[in-house]
Amino acid sequence: MNPGNRESGIGNGQGDASRPTIFASSIPHSPLPIPGARALHVALVAGEASGDGLGAGLIAKLRERFPDARFAGIGGDAMRAADCETWFDAGELAVMGLAEVLRHLPRLLRLRTSFRRRVLDWKPDVFIGIDAPDFNLGVERWLKQRGVRTVHYVSPSVWAWREKRAEKIGQSADRVLCLFPMEPPIYARHAVDARFVGHPMADAIPLHPDRGAARAVLGLRADAPVLAVLPGSRLGEIHRLAPVFLEAARKVAAEIPELQVVVPAANAACRQALENLLSDTHSPHSGFRLIDGQAREAMIASDAVLLASGTATLEAMLCKRPMVVGYRIAPLTYTLVKGLGMLKVERYALPNVLAGEDLAPELMQDDCTPEKLAAAVLRWFRHPDAVAALRPAYLRLHEQLRQDASARAADAVAELVAEPTPVGAT
Repeated sequence: MNPGNRESGIGNGQGDASRPTIFASSIPHSPLPIPGARALHVALVAGEASGDGLGAGLIAKLRERFPDARFAGIGGDAMRAADCETWFDAGELAVMGLAEVLRHLPRLLRLRTSFRRRVLDWKPDVFIGIDAPDFNLGVERWLKQRGVRTVHYVSPSVWAWREKRAEKIGQSADRVLCLFPMEPPIYARHAVDARFVGHPMADAIPLHPDRGAARAVLGLRADAPVLAVLPGSRLGEIHRLAPVFLEAARKVAAEIPELQVVVPAANAACRQALENLLSDTHSPHSGFRLIDGQAREAMIASDAVLLASGTATLEAMLCKRPMVVGYRIAPLTYTLVKGLGMLKVERYALPNVLAGEDLAPELMQDDCTPEKLAAAVLRWFRHPDAVAALRPAYLRLHEQLRQDASARAADAVAELVAEPTPVGAT
């Protein structure tokens, strides 16, 4: 059901800022001495754009603590700009879908074997796997067995899917860096060292985003209502959700005079699919506008957001916009997931999960229909008092997540490498 991809958090009221346990295991913001005379060697792997950005931020903060440190591994343009020597490009790991993974499996296995041997020969003081758990956790475990300290940055969603994975992750990583405060207690139940460092997106987005400026950037009227529609960033999601979302938006447009509907396309393929869907309709609406990227600007510019469950719900919350969340998966997959008890949450949208209450309507599976989505969106437009009541809750969550994540992650890494060398280390 895609309750939030990598980002996590649990309910039970733990989103309350008055609970001191949220910020357990705080880390001092100061350089720590590193044993030995040679410069710190840090190996890293980021397998996609988001991880590349996390890696670049972490490298910059580690550089402040260790000016002579060397960084190498797998990354993209952002990590290279941060002075990381990339032995392989992050794009080498950007494989999605079962068929594509199977087709690339021999190459990926060769890359993994070559990479982990090169890392070991380089003798790093620490290896940091950034997200990409399918690749990184295996590399981490192999290196940890050979005495290399290992860190996994961005916890898989153990809060939603098979909590016992936390124990296996601990067999790979000496320390897990979590983006959400509710994850470390889960790891603690399995005797795994996990630290909450905050969420970089919460650092990047202002506490009070400027709607007028966003509308100006997008060329939208300042005095007309705006609905942002985000049916997903992958073609599979577009094909499954966009017809329903666009029809819901048409129903809203029929009720809201002069409504501007903004539909960001994540890439060229998604744009083409969305264009085809809009042109196929028998009743196109002149207020619909496709844009390339700029999803965050579209959210900030909007009065309400209709979007797919996933990381985008966190972004909409940080942008302080009311939202309606919808999602569908294949019926057989849904039956299996529910029947086998694999999904452990009652809420899917990250703001709801973090707050432990229903801040945003969730319309999943059979409830994800144009009629129900449109009705939920219209409630936000027709009840400004409900929108106003929502903002303090969103602001509180934003402040909890805004912890200068790169700096806290760097402190956690520095603390780990300053510890005595593990027994049996090479």
